[in-house]
Amino acid sequence: MNKAVLIPDSFKGTLSSTQICDVMKKNINKHFPECEVISIPVADGGEGSVDCFLSALGGKKVFTVVKNPYFEDMESFYGLIDNGQTAVIEMASCAGLPLVEGRKNPRKTTTYGVGELILHAVNNGCKKIIVGLGGSCTNDGGVGAASAIGVKFFDNNGKEFIPTGGTLIDINRIDVSNIIENIKNVEIVTMCDIDNPMYGKNGAAYIFAPQKGATTEVVEELDKGLMNLCNVIKRDLLIDLKSVKGGGAAGAMGAGMIAFFNSRLEMGIETVLNTVKFNEIIEDADMIFTGEGKIDSQSLRGKVVIGVAKRAKAKNVPVTVVVGGADNDVEKAYDIGISSIFTINRLPEALETSKHKSKENLEATIDNIIRLIKTLEKK
Repeated sequence: MNKAVLIPDSFKGTLSSTQICDVMKKNINKHFPECEVISIPVADGGEGSVDCFLSALGGKKVFTVVKNPYFEDMESFYGLIDNGQTAVIEMASCAGLPLVEGRKNPRKTTTYGVGELILHAVNNGCKKIIVGLGGSCTNDGGVGAASAIGVKFFDNNGKEFIPTGGTLIDINRIDVSNIIENIKNVEIVTMCDIDNPMYGKNGAAYIFAPQKGATTEVVEELDKGLMNLCNVIKRDLLIDLKSVKGGGAAGAMGAGMIAFFNSRLEMGIETVLNTVKFNEIIEDADMIFTGEGKIDSQSLRGKVVIGVAKRAKAKNVPVTVVVGGADNDVEKAYDIGISSIFTINRLPEALETSKHKSKENLEATIDNIIRLIKTLEKK
């Protein structure tokens, strides 16, 4: 084996993508010292996304002061890759749930700081911005971020204000004529791995706001606010977001990114694969190793493993999947491009027990896979 590409998702709650890459690389090079091993840690857009991109591509972190979820000053960051041409921003870095621990309130929290990060990257000369959605404490439809780049919101009395989740219902008019000019020529891609709509029973408020501190009554209030925002956007901006898949991501930040930032929503793995130039990387690869905590029917809907497998199939490169567990409904995975699936758990143990052995189980599994490959190559 001369070249191996590692691109696993994390094993949620046990091992990060970076840790998995490290274990895989160590065991591959133990048996194939000369093998070129390319590690591409993957994140879903939430916390840790910037570090994953920097680990895979190099670059640097840029630190700047922005507003936190309660409009207080805080130091946040984003990543610069591609010789400073592309910025990677994770929404959670200034609008994440850990920042409001002990005072969760999606009626009051804002995405204003996310807009400030985007603006800072634009003023820093970035030509492309990747925004990762995930782990947010907000439900403001992205209006906070929009306010930071010059979008103006007015209530029934014609008074300008910066809405939050609880005051979306008060938006009567939107004016985008003062958006910062130099942002208009920047390509903005939003990583979004859910397909919930902006509002309704499967929308941002009903599905995600309870974990952000919303009671049943507040959920209904937030949903009405998002519906109002959607209607005003349709009337004033001529953009219909009602049925857009992913519009409800991160407190309807997905919808806001489309409406106010002219962004496109993209599956996180597709963004990663495009950014690292995956198709080129795997051209001469002998094997691709990927994986996740559990492979099941959900995995076949476009998560990391299947996103990788589809591209590998097009290049005729074999894909080995290493997972914590595998369901019984994954036969279709082999048709999509997966060559083989291995589970790391060596004994019939409950997750509560086996999760504490994840690293050693992964090491043993990878070691055995590489030994098999080595034996076959000798023959």
